[in-house]
Amino acid sequence: MLSALAINNIVLIDRLSLEFQPGLTVLTGETGAGKSILLDSLGLVTGERADSGLVRAGEASGTVSAEFLLPEDHPVHAVLAEQGLETAGAQLLLRRQVGADGRSRAFVNDQPVGVALLSRIGALLVEIHGQQGQLGLLNPANHRALLDSFGGLTAQVAAVRDAHRAFRDARSEAEGAREALAQARRDEDFLRHAADELAALDPRPGEEEALAEQRTLMMHGEQIAGELSEALESVSGDGGAEAALRTALRRLERVADKAGGRLDAVIEGLGRAFAEAEEAARGLQTVASELEFDPRALERIEERLFALRALARKHNCSVDDLPALRDGLARQLEALDTGEARLTALEARLAEADRAFAAAAEALGTARRDAAVRLDAAVMAELPPLKLDRASFRTAVALLPRERWGANGADEVRFEVATNPGSAMGPLSKIASGGELSRFALALKVVLAEGESPSTLIFDEIDQGVGGAVAAAVGARLARLAEQSQVLVVTHSPQVAARGGRHLRVGKVVAGETTLTRVEELAAVQRREEVARMLAGATVTDEARAAADQLLERVGG
Repeated sequence: MLSALAINNIVLIDRLSLEFQPGLTVLTGETGAGKSILLDSLGLVTGERADSGLVRAGEASGTVSAEFLLPEDHPVHAVLAEQGLETAGAQLLLRRQVGADGRSRAFVNDQPVGVALLSRIGALLVEIHGQQGQLGLLNPANHRALLDSFGGLTAQVAAVRDAHRAFRDARSEAEGAREALAQARRDEDFLRHAADELAALDPRPGEEEALAEQRTLMMHGEQIAGELSEALESVSGDGGAEAALRTALRRLERVADKAGGRLDAVIEGLGRAFAEAEEAARGLQTVASELEFDPRALERIEERLFALRALARKHNCSVDDLPALRDGLARQLEALDTGEARLTALEARLAEADRAFAAAAEALGTARRDAAVRLDAAVMAELPPLKLDRASFRTAVALLPRERWGANGADEVRFEVATNPGSAMGPLSKIASGGELSRFALALKVVLAEGESPSTLIFDEIDQGVGGAVAAAVGARLARLAEQSQVLVVTHSPQVAARGGRHLRVGKVVAGETTLTRVEELAAVQRREEVARMLAGATVTDEARAAADQLLERVGG
């Protein structure tokens, strides 16, 4: 519900603050007083196109702020959460600033947003019906959802969406398997040859590095073996370190008891050196045996290393990647061997999902056609009192081609009218005139009032061109609609104005050389005078006042 509207420097309004209440609020005033400025301002703050012409002359910018009070389950909350916008409980504040250069800025709860998001939020809050166009009801894209809401088909629509999702998932999986199998068949000869080649070579992780290290050692094996032999001779040969240490140790041991202990440390050190020399000799012998040069072993290592590298180049990968490639090719061949059976199972699942989706969509279509009959009857019952007794209304539910079926089912829904007997039915927005359009919209809104709708409905001169009983019928339906939603109506009809639970009068004042628009809420006496003016015209007579009293009493105003 719209709870407050603040307008600064928009056209003829310098500064204006209004508060609103639930129910029916009527706005009256003489032609040109500025009623349309209020609607333009509300349109601006809910995301309509900004125009520099809205900025009051001489000002750098104009601003409109609108405050709404929303129930906990209002769909705007979901949009705010989706966009990561902070909320302020039940309160929602929209603000739009437009500069004299035509540039505009938008804010939701004082957080900057794009105009597209502001428009999306605004469409969930306010619906405007006027002579220049209707929003929501006249957009064919909304007609299917409106019919579903009227018919109470929410559960069936959800079932169709679930069935469509299952069908879409099954189709995607089957198509993927079909493409994979086709690709595998195209590449089967190559896959089998490559797999056999890799299986024969049987590459192992880390093998390249190990082979390269062995090859390097064996290539230098002869030189290393010669040096090892010389080193071994120096350590353990007849004139080597081991023999010299042994001789020195024996000589010292023969005279140790005569030296009074002075040679003990030396003998101990020579013993350790002799042990280390023996250990070194054994190590040299082990290495020498391991590095025994074998030309045939080197040839075998080189052949395998070169074969691995050649295969890696062939597959444009590293040698270390060959084991994974081998395993991957094996899986592809396995998929090729088992793919036919898997594809058959997936296509069976797809066929079942398709049947389930089609059945759900067809059942929803039947329910929509039944709901359309009820909707048509309800709308047609509203038309005669609105001076549309010669008009016809029809909810056309057409079966779409199979390729256009989707999450919303198999139907296209359009509201169509014929304004005269014998005329062809056509789109509501193209067949009806401005006044007829507003009255058709009112009839629809009254019938659809139980379904979801924006919290605030605005009708701009919906009673244009009608009077007497028709205007009274318009007022009565606006009052009925106001029991479900907040309704604001700009009117020149006293019969409609008398229905308002709250009455605002829009007028002009001249301050010096400046003309400004002012809005005032009318008390009972002022309201009587305004309704009398609407009845009588320029000169308000006692007879007009008496008629205004009767009208207000009759409708309880």
